[in-house]
Amino acid sequence: LTVLNAGRRYLKAEDLSGKVFVTSGLGGMSGAQAKAAVIAGCVGVIAEVDEAALLKRHKQGWLMEISDNLDHCIARLRDARKNKIALSLGYHGNVVDLWERLVYELDTTGELLVDLGSDQTSCHNPFSGGYYPVQLGFEEAKQLLSTNPGQFRTLVQESLKRHVAAINRLADKGMFFWDYGNAFLLEAQRAGADVEKRGANKTEFRYPSYVQHIMG
Repeated sequence: LTVLNAGRRYLKAEDLSGKVFVTSGLGGMSGAQAKAAVIAGCVGVIAEVDEAALLKRHKQGWLMEISDNLDHCIARLRDARKNKIALSLGYHGNVVDLWERLVYELDTTGELLVDLGSDQTSCHNPFSGGYYPVQLGFEEAKQLLSTNPGQFRTLVQESLKRHVAAINRLADKGMFFWDYGNAFLLEAQRAGADVEKRGANKTEFRYPSYVQHIMG
């Protein structure tokens, strides 16, 4: 319902075939995103750093494909988008790398390859394993979290700034992004990322929340 209503509200589209939804998280709550994309008829690319979560969703049949190669992901996205094929593709990697690759594609080809975007990392718990920084691999990040949580926190906040910078670049070209109620925008703001709404007070963000703006 969230994906369908986002399409209706922001893309003015009842039919989401050929539209691309990019997000992250395939865990307990977020795992439904892959199935939702296919039910809605769009192309869903969902990043997840934990291979176990990807394999679980794939085994369930909620996730159609898995790849750890961004070149392959972009090629599959382009093909499914062009041929209007419903697809759920799990990218085994950090969502920041995915967003930054989409910015690279925009800068080099002029193509905006994503229509809808969100995030379901556990940003209500960003410094205890709810969000993994892009600068490190998954196992390396887990090790740092246990040995130097202060450094881990610093890397998470740097990662959030890169995360938002890429989203902002794509949103400026027409992608519609929303907060999934996971405190992503709040933690990004605390990290110093550019998420505040222009001309508004500091409690207002430049992107909507699915609760008030999409489902409400």
